[in-house]
Amino acid sequence: MTNLRAILFDLDDTLLGNRMDVFGPAYFRALTDYAAHLIPRERLFSALLAATRQVDANDGSGPTNEEVFASAFYPALGFEREELEPLFNRFYAEEFPRLRRLTRRRPEARRLVTWAFEHGLQVVIATNPLFPRSPTEQRLDWAGAPVSAFPYDLVTSYENMHATKANPAYYGEIVERLGRKPEECLMVGDDWQRDILPAAAVGVSVYWIAPVQAGPSMVGVPLIGQGTLATLWRQAQNEELTL
Repeated sequence: MTNLRAILFDLDDTLLGNRMDVFGPAYFRALTDYAAHLIPRERLFSALLAATRQVDANDGSGPTNEEVFASAFYPALGFEREELEPLFNRFYAEEFPRLRRLTRRRPEARRLVTWAFEHGLQVVIATNPLFPRSPTEQRLDWAGAPVSAFPYDLVTSYENMHATKANPAYYGEIVERLGRKPEECLMVGDDWQRDILPAAAVGVSVYWIAPVQAGPSMVGVPLIGQGTLATLWRQAQNEELTL
């Protein structure tokens, strides 16, 4: 714990058991079905993918991810934002909660978040900010670590970020908001390409949620640890997390 002042937790497949190769297609299917009375499914799906690519290209120097998404998405469908946004808000309120069945709560998630706050750390939910705030908060609730229970310093969503995890600027923005030096922060995540490499690129320490036998796809990243969330929890309990 020597220099540790802030901890960043990825959400999907880190705090929450949620395989995105299963959840992602189910999410797109549910959303396109919900809006099918207004927009053909394939047309909506194509517009969502194209707008998401635009957001992924956001470099942190300009508009928010939400603004980038809106400028690409609504014109492609030929609607004004004010016409469609209420529909999508209803989707997140009515249909998105049904996707919870595809996820699994990990008991160590709440324990780790509690431990972090008890040790006076700043805590960030560093989930890829492609989603609006509502479905992000819902997934946190599914993980057993809701915003109603914990005063997070930041929960990243497309409304409040200017880059995604595809760009190290995402992590730079978090560090700047916290008022910390990168070396005082630890990122915990499962995705080598989006959680580990870009965080390490700006000087943030990294803990990889992956089986210990898994080898990284690139060398040269100094991990402070590797293992399951349960492994990290045991290390935290034993005061073995040091930067």
